[in-house]
Amino acid sequence: MQLKYNRQPSFGSSLFRTLVKLLIVVIFFILAIFLIEKINFPSPEKKYNIDITNDIKKL
Repeated sequence: MQLKYNRQPSFGSSLFRTLVKLLIVVIFFILAIFLIEKINFPSPEKKYNIDITNDIKKL
């Protein structure tokens, strides 16, 4: 007697695979945000004071 081959995975196994993939994506996203926050991006050291009083008087 030959057993019937079931091509469709059960609902539980497909749901479990989907949840595992979703969990991996969420963990990767949180890890990426955490690592980006650790990078020290350069910021401007000098504050610019622009005098616009002459432009206002011309208007």
